[in-house]
Amino acid sequence: MTEIPEHLLKRAQAARDKAAAESGAAAEPVAAAPAAAADEPAADPRIPAHLLERSKARKAAADGGAGGAVAVQEKVASVVAAAPAGGGVPLGAGPGGHTQRLLTVVKSGSIQDVKASPVDKVHTWPHLLAAEFVAALACLSFTFFFSIFVNAPLLQQANINKTPNPSKAPWYFLGLQELLTMFHPMVAGVTIPGVGLIVLILAPYIDKNPSNKPEDRKFATSLMTVHLMFWAVLVIIGSFFRGPGFNFTLPWRDGLFFEL
Repeated sequence: MTEIPEHLLKRAQAARDKAAAESGAAAEPVAAAPAAAADEPAADPRIPAHLLERSKARKAAADGGAGGAVAVQEKVASVVAAAPAGGGVPLGAGPGGHTQRLLTVVKSGSIQDVKASPVDKVHTWPHLLAAEFVAALACLSFTFFFSIFVNAPLLQQANINKTPNPSKAPWYFLGLQELLTMFHPMVAGVTIPGVGLIVLILAPYIDKNPSNKPEDRKFATSLMTVHLMFWAVLVIIGSFFRGPGFNFTLPWRDGLFFEL
């Protein structure tokens, strides 16, 4: 065990002398102590009694004397009883009157947050790919059964001496053909589609919002909506509102000039 520092012993003796002087009793000089107790240092009243008893008992046990341990315990009890109860220095104070505190040892696992924070992300496999595979099978099944019960709208063999009127491109190109009726071929066939593709390519660099929630992606949603509606309107006009000579017509009045 660690010996009690000398300055603590001196401070304890001074505190006892002061307490004895205030109570009117004469302090017993340290030099008059019996020779048997000369080797034992005075105990510090600010050190808890159970710590002093434990220290003395272990020292006596190390020396191999059971009788010495009993004597040490009796001496510690007498020192604690003689300690001032109302001293100005708190019990267990260190050098300079500073109080000493023990830090509680806490296991690392008990202070860690083990709760997993919920996230709105899932793995591509199997969550996304499984759903896409089922959707692809559904579309394939629909197309298969539709082709069994409905004949394909095939026309007769092409005749180079007879051009159909109106001559329309496939429905997915009718938006471009509709633009050709409004603008110069360079503008309708190159400029407008090129600008649209460039804007779509640059969209991720313009809108850098990392959120994947639709309500947080107003710019991206608006851009894609404008693009789809612009092209869908052109396709609908070219399919159902263009008649012979690719002139504007009303389908409920002149009929429908559209074939798949």
